[in-house]
Amino acid sequence: MSGRDGTRPESDDAAAAAVDRVFRTERTAVLATLIRQLGGDFQLAEDALQEAFAAALTAWRRDGVPDRAGAWITVAARRRAVDRLRRDRSLADRAARLAELVRLDGQEHPPVTDDAVGALDDDRLRLIFTCCHPALDPNTRVALTLRTVGGLTTREIARAFLVAEPTMGKRIVRAKRKIATAHIRYRIPAQTELPDRLRGVLRVIYLIFNEGYSAGDGDRLVRGELCGEAIRLGRLLSELLPGETEVWGLLALMLLNDARRAARVGADGGYVSLEDQDPALWDHDRIREGLRALRRATSPGPYQLQAAIAALHLQASAPTGVDWARIAQLYDALAQLAPSPVVAINHAASVAFADGPRAGLALLEPLLEDTRLAGYQPLHATHAELLRRDADVRAAARAYERALELTSNALERTELLRRLHGLPAHVQNPGPAAT
Repeated sequence: MSGRDGTRPESDDAAAAAVDRVFRTERTAVLATLIRQLGGDFQLAEDALQEAFAAALTAWRRDGVPDRAGAWITVAARRRAVDRLRRDRSLADRAARLAELVRLDGQEHPPVTDDAVGALDDDRLRLIFTCCHPALDPNTRVALTLRTVGGLTTREIARAFLVAEPTMGKRIVRAKRKIATAHIRYRIPAQTELPDRLRGVLRVIYLIFNEGYSAGDGDRLVRGELCGEAIRLGRLLSELLPGETEVWGLLALMLLNDARRAARVGADGGYVSLEDQDPALWDHDRIREGLRALRRATSPGPYQLQAAIAALHLQASAPTGVDWARIAQLYDALAQLAPSPVVAINHAASVAFADGPRAGLALLEPLLEDTRLAGYQPLHATHAELLRRDADVRAAARAYERALELTSNALERTELLRRLHGLPAHVQNPGPAAT
């Protein structure tokens, strides 16, 4: 028995697998195009696309999976958008939108040309740059990017960022409303705007990766789903903007750091420091991909420098073989390009490994005196570690206690306690922590 188009009906499992495959590989492109065709209406495009995927499951079980499944989804979503527009008579530009969608519906199977592929790439770029528009709150940009470009559900995003689902839902709705009410144009920035806007996009992707790589709260050190999504977005951006070296730098940085994911948590679920990790657990395919991306990052931008540091850690034959002097130089260069407390702390730590703990402690001193950083946990954890290496165990204990007060991640807390309890017994109870 054959379907109406000559294809054979599929089993429930085969049809579901096909829908899942198309959702993963083509959803973003279809959604991006649909938003453009609907004049930037994110919500209508998402609703129509969701209905199209639901319809595909039924239709493909009955008729078989079409050869051009992505085109099928596009046409089905557009027709559902037409139906919704016909029902909603409140939109001022309803007639114009309907006319455009009906015109497009007469081109169900346009030829696949270089121009068509270029337009598809432009649509995806439009979507990324709109989701990361500087008029939106930074947290909102992250949520909207994960929801719209990444295809994560509101529940998945809320779970990843440890907020209630209704809270995250409201955040995403506000973002879409802001795009509409502020008349944010659905476009790729002009060439003169591109560098600044691209930096914002890269920052959003890096924020997503960082939340996955070193979770700020909860009982997991790594949220692999967020790391994976950030890397997918980075790969997509490198395909769409292959000439932008900072894009390659960010992709290299994420790949090289994520390559150690399996080694960062022990069999007991505990934290494993870099020097104690088993290189056999590293993802060497990901390392090779990261090094290839780093080679394409030809200018010394912030992400390239961080990726180069990650590469030096991974390429050392043993922890004792790490070129700490070179890493300290790279952090010094990074501090000139993108100064921040994180960079300053890592620079101090690398100098401590290269030239001894007292050299690193001297660099930490101004940071410890900065009242703005009094509640910054990584500063106190690094201070404690350098004091321990300098054998100042009483001061190290106080610094560990302070870091513990500021830690909300369960695995980090366990590791800090382990290090504190590893100090000589007569200083394990040093009294109140320094503030």
